[in-house]
Amino acid sequence: MKRCYYSILGVEKNAAHEEIKSSYRRLALRYHPDRNPGNKEAEEKFKEAAEAYEVLSDPRKRDIYNRYGHEGLKGNGFQGFSGFEDIFSSFGDIFEDIFGFGTGRVRSGTAARQGSDLRYDLKLSFMEAAFGTSPEIEIERFETCQECGGTGAAPGTQPTVCPTCRGVGQVTRSSGFFSMSSPCPQCHGAGKIIENPCKTCRGTGKIRVKKSMQIKVPPGVETGSRLRLRGEGEEGTFGGPRGDLYVFIYIEPHDIFERDGNDIICRISIPMSMAVLGGQIEVPTLKGKERMKIPENTPHGKIFKLKGKGIAHLRGFGRGDQLVQVWVEIPTGLSREEEKLLKEFARLRGEL
Repeated sequence: MKRCYYSILGVEKNAAHEEIKSSYRRLALRYHPDRNPGNKEAEEKFKEAAEAYEVLSDPRKRDIYNRYGHEGLKGNGFQGFSGFEDIFSSFGDIFEDIFGFGTGRVRSGTAARQGSDLRYDLKLSFMEAAFGTSPEIEIERFETCQECGGTGAAPGTQPTVCPTCRGVGQVTRSSGFFSMSSPCPQCHGAGKIIENPCKTCRGTGKIRVKKSMQIKVPPGVETGSRLRLRGEGEEGTFGGPRGDLYVFIYIEPHDIFERDGNDIICRISIPMSMAVLGGQIEVPTLKGKERMKIPENTPHGKIFKLKGKGIAHLRGFGRGDQLVQVWVEIPTGLSREEEKLLKEFARLRGEL
C-alpha cells in the first residue's frame, strides 16, 4: 500500500511549491544512497521521497493525485519512481546542494521527452453504454504557438545559443567519483536563450488551446472503463512524441435497469391473481417491450431469464441476459364485495 505523498514529505496538502521542495531537499540530503552506502532502507526512503516530489512538484500530476489518489496517477500512465537518472536530470538543482558544483563539462545532446498524458472524464447514459456512442468531446492542451512557430522568440528574431551549455541544454557536474547531469541552469534545458520573447506565448513556444474531437465508445463499457487515444495528449519536447489521452467512463443509473456484469436486472410487479393463475405481461427490454409468460403458482421474487437481452460483451461476441424478477402485489383498498370473496376463498382453503 503506497503512503500518502504529503505524509512522506511531511507537508500539508495546501503546501506551497517552495515548502515541498525544501522538505524534499532535506530528505534527499538525509537518505541519498551515496551518503548511505549499502543501506537498503535509506535507499527505499530516498526513492519514496523522490516519487512524492516528482508528483507534487508537477501541477498537473498533483491535481490528479489530489482528486483521484494513486489510482488516478496510475490511470494516467504514472508508474512511480522513475529512476535515479531521471531524478538527477529533473531535480539537478537539489542534488547540486548535496554534492556541490565541482567542475562542469558539457553533455552532448538533449534527450527527447514524450509529452504528458491527459485525462478526460466522460459521463454516459445507461443506454449509451449499452449500445455504444460517438460523442464529441472538448479538451484543453498546449500546442505550438503559431505566432513564433514554437521558437518562443518574437517574430523577426531568433533565439541565441546558450553560452553555458553551448546549445545542448545539459551540463554535467562532478564531485570526486560522482558525476551528475542536469538541465542547464541558464537556459533550463532548451539550449537557447530568448532575448525578445513572443508576446503571444510569452517565450514558452506553446499556447493552451481547446480542441474538439469525436471519439468512439464501444458497446458494453461500464463505470471505470478507460479508453486510450494515442497521440492526443500534450506535445513532446525536443522532438519527443505526443502523450496520450485517457478517457475515463462513468455511467449514470437507469430508472428501470440495473447492471450485473453483462446481465441486466429489472423488477416487475404482477397482481396476486396472475401469480396464482398465470398469464402474460409486457416487460421492458433494452430494445423495447416484449411479452413474457408468467406460469401458474409463481412465487414472490421469482427470477425469469430472457436470453441474450443484456449488454454486449466488450471484448468478444454475444450479449448477456436480462433477469426479470417478479414482485407479487398484495391488494389493498378492497371493496366489501372483494373482501367477502377473499374471505370465502380463505375459508375454502381452510385458512380461516
